[in-house]
Amino acid sequence: MLFFSRRFPYRWCVTNRVIFCLLAGSLLFGISTAAHPQTSTSTPSTGAMETAKSFDAAAATQAWLATVPADKRKKSDAYFEGGYWLILWNFLLAAGISIFLLASRISARLRDFAERTCRGCRGSCQLPLQVVLYAIPYFLLLAALSFPLTVYENFYREHQYGLATQSFLPWFREQLIGLGVTLIAGTILLIVLYAVFRRAPRTWWIWGTVVMIIFLAALVFIAPVYIEPLFNTYKPITNPAIRDPILAMAQANEIPVKQVLEVDASRQTTRVSANVSGFLGTTRIALNDNLLKQCTLPEIRMVMAHEMGHYVLNHGAKLLTYFGIFILVGFALARFLFEAAVTRWGNKWGVRGIADPAGLPLLVLILSTLVFVLTPLVNTVVRVTEREADAFGINTSREPDGMAEVALKLGAYRKLDPTPLEEFIFFDHPSGRARIRMAMDWKAASLPAAESTAIQSGRTVH
Repeated sequence: MLFFSRRFPYRWCVTNRVIFCLLAGSLLFGISTAAHPQTSTSTPSTGAMETAKSFDAAAATQAWLATVPADKRKKSDAYFEGGYWLILWNFLLAAGISIFLLASRISARLRDFAERTCRGCRGSCQLPLQVVLYAIPYFLLLAALSFPLTVYENFYREHQYGLATQSFLPWFREQLIGLGVTLIAGTILLIVLYAVFRRAPRTWWIWGTVVMIIFLAALVFIAPVYIEPLFNTYKPITNPAIRDPILAMAQANEIPVKQVLEVDASRQTTRVSANVSGFLGTTRIALNDNLLKQCTLPEIRMVMAHEMGHYVLNHGAKLLTYFGIFILVGFALARFLFEAAVTRWGNKWGVRGIADPAGLPLLVLILSTLVFVLTPLVNTVVRVTEREADAFGINTSREPDGMAEVALKLGAYRKLDPTPLEEFIFFDHPSGRARIRMAMDWKAASLPAAESTAIQSGRTVH
């Protein structure tokens, strides 16, 4: 839900995508670090950016887009369009792994192993321990089977397009850290979910939704403090020219922060990134060092105002509500599909019912299919909140040219001018053209009221 995602555009390997499908909404957090190589972007000429009285927002938008060289546009389009296929390949791989684990009865054998190991256990710890002994090898299997695609998607391809700075060993180390987080968080989640499945075999889809919403809210709370620092170092920004304007906007919008943090993302990527995250005492404003190196102060102000928009407009709570509805509908459908599949193939797969951990691949298969089919709807929900944050950001920062410049920078790895159908299906953020047009429309509406405004070399000087 960020103007810039924090890690790679398709950061999560299939292991995490499977968990994502299981969470049915955890894409709130599966967002990638944005960055791109520093490029010099020329601004539209005075002829294209007319005087306040005759300012043409459509012509100005086209003038901004025309500043991007054709070869760079072709490269960024190829990168982003390749992501369309990666959505399909990740889904097919996740589905294939689930079917393989069921058809080969590997999932059933993992369950049997967990039950045999826990036979000597007594009391209330027996069933949770069985889930733990199933979950850990299950997640490790997913990581191993999905690793080739993970390497291609998150390492090789990022280097191929000049978007990554890490060598393989540091990258692999971070993958292991991510796997460790997955093992801990995923196992805890499964312990709670399977307790619900056992206690409420008919209404698990309702109580499971409650568990998922609580889990996602907990992630929002702990991620800034405990998870993000596992991958990056955060330090306060001391430059008052950068810090003070950001804090002034934060204070004006009642965001309870006293410092702005810098993230050392340049050791991983060339993308620019920022976020306002957390709540209940964990709220913080952070921007990565690429943003500081590659963007001007007006651009930084616009980016940070956008991020503050997410906070002020309560997008975290709203998205949690929307995805809670998605989860509820997904779990309701999964209940009927799961029971039908077990009735037909349960004996063949060795799956007894919803409370049986051996059925986890089946549940993941159903939910991942639903998430894949609902991709356009999910993207639209997120894209609408992003547009709202854009509107808040430009009204707060009053930097239309900064917004246009940043949209062009994002165009290094996002398709600037997609078709309407592409944007509907694949874009979880407004396209570069849409963002520049919003900025130019704002400028057209605001310029006549600003008597002291002068247009110089395509920039608005206040």
